[in-house]
Amino acid sequence: MESCPIEDAPLFTFGVIADIQYADIDDGFNYTRTKRRYYRSSLQLLMNARESWSRSAVKPSFILQLGDIIDGFNKQHDSSDQALDTVMRELSTCPAQVHHVWGNHEFYNFSRDTLMKSKLNSSPPCDSGGGGPDTGDIYAYHFNPTPKFKIVVLDAYDVSVLGRTVSSVQYNNALNILKEHNSNEDLNHPPAEEGIKRKFVKFNGGFSRDQLNWLDGVLSLSDKNEERVLIVSHLPVHPLSTEPICLAWNSEDVLALIGAHGCVVCFMAGHDHNGGYHHDRDSGVHHLTLEGVIETPPDSDASGTVWVYEDRMFLKGSGRTADRLLLFTWPPDETQIM
Repeated sequence: MESCPIEDAPLFTFGVIADIQYADIDDGFNYTRTKRRYYRSSLQLLMNARESWSRSAVKPSFILQLGDIIDGFNKQHDSSDQALDTVMRELSTCPAQVHHVWGNHEFYNFSRDTLMKSKLNSSPPCDSGGGGPDTGDIYAYHFNPTPKFKIVVLDAYDVSVLGRTVSSVQYNNALNILKEHNSNEDLNHPPAEEGIKRKFVKFNGGFSRDQLNWLDGVLSLSDKNEERVLIVSHLPVHPLSTEPICLAWNSEDVLALIGAHGCVVCFMAGHDHNGGYHHDRDSGVHHLTLEGVIETPPDSDASGTVWVYEDRMFLKGSGRTADRLLLFTWPPDETQIM
């Protein structure tokens, strides 16, 4: 990740990493016991990424941490705070500010109220112009790393049973959505139907109408100001960029919204540890799902640096994360898409 094969200087660069899920426990397996998880060595892979960002000739303007920073097993071992401190110490030595996205494992370890007051709340002050929705406790915000380019951080668990008290209206509304589509006793087990219905599981969530209305306003202003916009979320929203079981509950609503705005160039997410990619021909939006550190063997890596230009982004990947050129104009020359 030290250099980019494109010679002209970028507008800015940023680092990206997803699903670290650190825990000081022995290796284990995923929910279906089909993939190995490397809980301790995930910290070393984070160190590898940090060292690469620090060595880069062009230092990143910021780092995107796409959620699931520590694993839910920490809660069972009463080590959530200790595990988070361990990872945050490593991130504190990064060469730029880290912007945190919240995933399901954040909510396995902490309540929403706790997260709002924690180091994982990287939202800017309200008077900076980058604040989120005015209503409720939604964790969403935006910032401009350079004029004419905006980063929007979304809260994919705004509508969820995770992180909410059982007696709350939000919890019960989310539970009703789940049970409407999933009749299993274990709501972490997907519905029997094939296709995107499998997204209705407990470890996923969705975006409230308040958050979508806020996003619509942000994108409308970016359209007017001729800004490019990158949206980030823990949950993917395009069914061709991930396995169906990893999609946000109301992914269709998000796709319709971003498709109505010409400013969005990329939607970046984590959650699906296999990663994925799709270029939506209708909207021109690149949907990029980053490979998860937690299921990356200790002798490999899973992170990257993104070089941003006026007409494209270039992801320089490491290990399991492949290089990828994302053109902002459509239709591109097919030979240029890696």
